[in-house]
Amino acid sequence: MTAETPPQPGARLPIGGTSIQARIAEAAIELFYARGAVATTVRDITSACGLTPGALYNHFASKDQLLYVLVRDVHLRADDELAEALARAGDVPACQLAAAVRLLVAHAAGQRKESRVANREYTALATSGRQEVTTIRRRLRDRVTDVVETGVQSGTFTLVGSQDRAAAALTANVIATMCANISEWTSQHHPMTMADLQDRYVQMALRLVGA
Repeated sequence: MTAETPPQPGARLPIGGTSIQARIAEAAIELFYARGAVATTVRDITSACGLTPGALYNHFASKDQLLYVLVRDVHLRADDELAEALARAGDVPACQLAAAVRLLVAHAAGQRKESRVANREYTALATSGRQEVTTIRRRLRDRVTDVVETGVQSGTFTLVGSQDRAAAALTANVIATMCANISEWTSQHHPMTMADLQDRYVQMALRLVGA
């Protein structure tokens, strides 16, 4: 259960975006993190990255569309990287769970601002965007649920209460939420190294599944 290399905090958003879109996105993340999306204006965003107010509309349809793209892409990137981490982890459920937790911790702590904005602001999206992001979030949880359920079926994990899919989903949700909430309390220079933080969360997750 060796530590995964955490995703780089500076990975470009939006996915596949231009350099100017990336500048706008970086400024927006900082402002959405500090003030919230509702309190942030288009002028705030463009001023922060040295553009005229109207320049944003050359690259995004609106502030709401910018928020949607950022929240969606943070979730998409996490889901894609989680799938890759699980594929690399092999067939042992405990190793798979450890890989999943390391990846989720790296996102929440290593990309703290992006993670917090994505988790806090997705409920503010328009209905179609919110539904799309909710689907991605469910897919992320389902990946962890599958690992927990496989561990139960193999006799590796013993859950509190029942040993069925519902109990696996409940436990997976606790683990995923525990990891996501790191972005709410860590500072940029939290006292533990990333590897130490990952190790501790892996230990807690394994205890939750009775490993």
